[in-house]
Amino acid sequence: MMKRSGKKVWYSHRGTVIVFIILRALVVLTGVLSALRGDYESVFISVITFFLLLLPSIISRKLRIELPSTLEIILLCFIFASTILGEINKFYVRVPHWDTVLHTINGFCFAAIGFSLVDMLNRHERVSLRLSPLFLAIVAFCFSMTIGVLWEFYEYAGDRFFVLDMQKDTVINEFNSVSLDETQNNIPIHVSDITDVAVIHSDGSTQALGLGGYLDVGIHDTMKDLLVNMVGAVVFSTIGYCFVKQKGKGKFAPRFIPRVLTDGEQEENRETKEEQDITG
Repeated sequence: MMKRSGKKVWYSHRGTVIVFIILRALVVLTGVLSALRGDYESVFISVITFFLLLLPSIISRKLRIELPSTLEIILLCFIFASTILGEINKFYVRVPHWDTVLHTINGFCFAAIGFSLVDMLNRHERVSLRLSPLFLAIVAFCFSMTIGVLWEFYEYAGDRFFVLDMQKDTVINEFNSVSLDETQNNIPIHVSDITDVAVIHSDGSTQALGLGGYLDVGIHDTMKDLLVNMVGAVVFSTIGYCFVKQKGKGKFAPRFIPRVLTDGEQEENRETKEEQDITG
């Protein structure tokens, strides 16, 4: 963070600062418009997003690491896309595969973060931890998948306890279930060619849902999210493996891998940021 004469700039790279300012302005605009139409839930999401955009910078300062500008921008755009675009502007239901794309990016980014955390320990002089490139890649993959699973727990909790629909339903035309086995021998009964589902209420009234099939409740969405999360995690884990195997050579991987700053680099960055603040 740059600080001089009472001014604060949260990001050091000029490109990241521009993206940060644009996204925060859009968040403020969204919050104001939501307040004018009385949508206070969207106002709350806008406020949360406003502060979430500071999170990458805060993590960078607290852990004394340098986040590559490419990774910073991806994280900022991911936060904006998942909250403002996804939740408030309904992109999750209006844009095909929006949720799938975000979960893939999530898998990639958290694999990068997990890889970096262990790689920093590998390089730390006071820590007796030396993992091979393969184990680094495995840890990065497992870290990303753990975050993905925890997120699905969060979605399930939202649906279960707060009457939400975070685990989006899927309309299917066939399924298998042992619950329909009258012999109770654990035999899956196949039901196919489903064109509609009717709900019978407690008062005996019947309501046809008109969905064109059977309404699956969340499981397809959850498994798809975990699958694409795995794809993103595998992609970065492979990149990280090659990066370490080649002893840090290459230009692509460093765009996504944070690194620990030495005391000298931190002082140099502080002076550079002050100069940018004066000239900018």
